[in-house]
Amino acid sequence: MKIVHTNEAPQAIGPYCQGMIVNNMFYSSGQIPLTAEGHLIDGDIKEQTHQVFKNLKAVLAEAGSSLESVVKATVFIKNMDEFPLLNEVYGEYFHTHKPARSCVEVARLPKDVLVEIEVIALVKE
Repeated sequence: MKIVHTNEAPQAIGPYCQGMIVNNMFYSSGQIPLTAEGHLIDGDIKEQTHQVFKNLKAVLAEAGSSLESVVKATVFIKNMDEFPLLNEVYGEYFHTHKPARSCVEVARLPKDVLVEIEVIALVKE
């Protein structure tokens, strides 16, 4: 196992790491719309989702992977009524490569954000 850490994404806000590599697979922790400096993006679902993808790209790059290597994404959304807006942004990042995905509405997310996304990806050998 290898712990993945980058200063290009927000630091963990609890007792966990940004991600782990096990057997050429990267497992990310859920990313929320915090900047690398730890500032919350206080925008709508689209703005928050763009920040989440910026964070995911940073931890994936540190792991030696990329969005094109994601095999599974799990999306947690505060309000399923905003699903079409989330999907619009999600499609900007996964337009040709479309990994498996789950999306669930949750009662509350850390820091009361609107979206959190975690991914599993292949790591380049």
